[in-house]
Amino acid sequence: MSVGTSQAVDPGWAEFGRLLRFHRRRAGLTQLQLGRRVGYHHSFISRLESGRREPPFDLVNRLDAVLETGGRLAAVIASPPPSSCAPGLFPTAPTLFSPIPGADTPGDEAHLTAQPWPSMLPVEGLACPLHGRVGCATPDRSSVTDLLNGLTGPYDRAGATAGAEAELLHGLTAVLACLIREAFFHVTDACASTVERLLRGVARWAAAVDSTGRLPYGQLRLAAQYAQIAGRLRMERGQSGVAMAWFGHGLRWADAAQDAEARATLLSDMSTLVRLDGDATSMLVYAEAIGAVDAKRRWMTTSADLYQARAYALRHDAAACRRHISMARRRFARLDDRDRLEAPWFSGAEGVLRLESAIGGALRDLAVVTEDRAVARRAIEATARSHALLPPVMHSARLLLTLRLADSWACAGDPVAAVTLAQPVLEAAVGARELMITVELRGLHRRLVGRWGELPEVREYRERLRAVSE
Repeated sequence: MSVGTSQAVDPGWAEFGRLLRFHRRRAGLTQLQLGRRVGYHHSFISRLESGRREPPFDLVNRLDAVLETGGRLAAVIASPPPSSCAPGLFPTAPTLFSPIPGADTPGDEAHLTAQPWPSMLPVEGLACPLHGRVGCATPDRSSVTDLLNGLTGPYDRAGATAGAEAELLHGLTAVLACLIREAFFHVTDACASTVERLLRGVARWAAAVDSTGRLPYGQLRLAAQYAQIAGRLRMERGQSGVAMAWFGHGLRWADAAQDAEARATLLSDMSTLVRLDGDATSMLVYAEAIGAVDAKRRWMTTSADLYQARAYALRHDAAACRRHISMARRRFARLDDRDRLEAPWFSGAEGVLRLESAIGGALRDLAVVTEDRAVARRAIEATARSHALLPPVMHSARLLLTLRLADSWACAGDPVAAVTLAQPVLEAAVGARELMITVELRGLHRRLVGRWGELPEVREYRERLRAVSE
């Protein structure tokens, strides 16, 4: 092998790889099966076993848990490899709580929204970080400001009673629910900044509790919830690097707290993010990992099928795309009370809306790469069904689905219908500055101008778009 294609094997990684291979074989798993269980491609597992890749710290804990090693893999990573380098030259091992993005600006305060205050948890899909969905009362809004001050000062080990901690966890969950509602209408810098400021506070709190020898279970679950929203807000503003960093931290915290629901939803967001970056292969890896979290939870396997359908569409695999759409429909029809409790967004009309929207997106993507107008017409039907179920207050979703419906008409060979749908929302779409809306608009524009640029209706559309963009 030439020098240009070889890759050095680090002695410490090689030892980790040998131990990983031993425990994987002892568990009776292939590299493909293990990769799916921990959310990584089998080729990455192969490189780990050969000692050619450094194992990510959060992955090591998942491997120990899946393979039931009793922490032996983490122990190998924690032990510094023998080396002739001087002491202190090796970087310290990454921890569960640092480094995390951003820093608090002195003098800034958390922005508490004017959204209706929830009296009970769960709310907006957020369960109590300590007690799940049993139904916990939240503290009054007036007392939450004082509670939040505890996140900015040093952790009081002596004065931190279980009751005070529970009240703060309940209050922070209620705050996050209000921030989600506010972002639902319009994403503001103040809203995003507050989410991240509180998230950093929760992470510091969790680290302080962890240093006392007690597992910060509630804080970890809450941090995972905040990290997911922080990542989504960054993703909507096109900041994919910071978004993936927040999702990665959230996944690490969810794993530490053994929160399967948070793990599945974070993997869903990661799948969306890499799709927006144009990486269909990584999207498929994350999509498969959703279903591997817990195959007995149908809402997770339904989500996995929907994301896999879209990934296969982008990979030009029509048969696999259709197969996963069919499986998603069947599983969605069989969702039970537990599924709807854990994933309330799959309940009632909202559940149908999400199902049809995801299917419409996959079929539109498939129509783009195959130029199959019959597939485009099916995309029109699914997207129209989801569009009809949208509540009036869902402005961003309405913009996105309107553009997707217009694009589906363009893929079906009817540019006039596409322009008729798109023209009234162009100004709002350009002004939204949300990544998913921008991606939809960019694709629609490319297909209209690329195929029918000389049509009078398309020329008028192009001039209108230019005018509102200036």
